[in-house]
Amino acid sequence: MSLRTVIKKATGQDVYTCQSCNDCDIGAREDMDIPLSSLIQLVLLNDEEALECRTLWSDSVLEASRGACKRGLDLHAVLLALREEYKKNPDI
Repeated sequence: MSLRTVIKKATGQDVYTCQSCNDCDIGAREDMDIPLSSLIQLVLLNDEEALECRTLWSDSVLEASRGACKRGLDLHAVLLALREEYKKNPDI
């Protein structure tokens, strides 16, 4: 199952609505290795790196993701769904 589908099933959010506008840029944080916008692009490419990047596992990024998308994509829910997917399949 694609990461996009996993997120859609878990949250009702469709990451395909991401317009790559980079408005979700929450600024560089020490515990980020890629910006949120790049993480969403990895999801759209079904790239498993999305599940292993430090950005996904950063609690400060998770908190900052609330309301980060100006177009209404719930990035907080997306990050939680990705974390849960990895926990189900840690050998990815």
